[in-house]
Amino acid sequence: MAAVVYCEGQFASADGKTAHGLVRHSADYQILAVIDSQAAGHDAGELLDGQCSGIPIVADLAAAFRLGGPAPRTLIYGMAPANGLYSPSDRQVLLAAMAAGLSLVSGMREFLADDPFFAACAARHRVTIQDVRRPPALQDLRLFSGAIGGVTCRRIAVLGTDGAIGKRTTATLLVQTLNDHGIHAALVSTGQTGIIQGGRYGLPLDAIPSQFCSGEVEAAVVDAFNSEHPQVIVIEGQGALSHPAYLSSTFILRGAQPQAVILQHAPRRRQRCDFPGVAMPTPHSEITLIEAFAPTRVIGLTLNHEGMTAAQISAAIALYEAELHIPVTDPLSGSPEGLVQMVVRAFPELGSELAAMA
Repeated sequence: MAAVVYCEGQFASADGKTAHGLVRHSADYQILAVIDSQAAGHDAGELLDGQCSGIPIVADLAAAFRLGGPAPRTLIYGMAPANGLYSPSDRQVLLAAMAAGLSLVSGMREFLADDPFFAACAARHRVTIQDVRRPPALQDLRLFSGAIGGVTCRRIAVLGTDGAIGKRTTATLLVQTLNDHGIHAALVSTGQTGIIQGGRYGLPLDAIPSQFCSGEVEAAVVDAFNSEHPQVIVIEGQGALSHPAYLSSTFILRGAQPQAVILQHAPRRRQRCDFPGVAMPTPHSEITLIEAFAPTRVIGLTLNHEGMTAAQISAAIALYEAELHIPVTDPLSGSPEGLVQMVVRAFPELGSELAAMA
């Protein structure tokens, strides 16, 4: 379905991470354009990753309609502010989008479909509102059951040292690359962006009552295992285990019980995203905490290269490999082969199975 992503004033910031994810990958939507007047005129992929994506950034909705080609059918809210609330100007844009015949998709904590004015507007213009972060009904939520013990494939969680640091991107690339190499892998998404991208298995973890979080993660992993019988299940992380504001990583480690973890880190980031004054942990301290908290092992470090030159990335890789004695790679600027090598080094039997298939 053809869609436009609304990311006004935020595409160049961490709060634009939903838009970033959709520019990089979308199974369910054809992304026609990104709306951000401050970055209008750029190619979204070139601005994000230095590689042209063919997705233009435009100043407003009218400019998106003037592009020609397929007509947009959906407007996706592409921002993820910490408070999860819409600004008054956001609301005006969303109402204008519905008046223009576009359905809305959003992962915000504030549910548009519950707003009588928005619901009436949607009915009047015969469009829909999808609040992706809405949790299941209470009677449908699942407690931890121990069913994870029957999942016999390898499970890898992609955790991080902070929020908005690239865990979902690395998890997505890892699954794609493993499958490209003949190792059947499935992804369990735990945030709104992965679900909007078309994730088949997963849940908006931070919208689930805490009593059910471990059980819902467990159930998503079990669903993926029973449906696909993969060799590897990759679980997208949320926040950081050491983060004082987020507890999502605890539920992922308890519910999915991964045998291995890949840790995502931004070497140039000094403070937690959206939390000025709260210092970033080191990879070493985060690894120590993860391995003390759960019976798992960190098998590799992946870098978010924000604010880094190519030379600085290479130096950071060499430094962390010497310090941590695990493989280190930048999954976006480097070869995705590094991700496969991490996994095969940790699970040599996967390499043997792959060789036997060749």
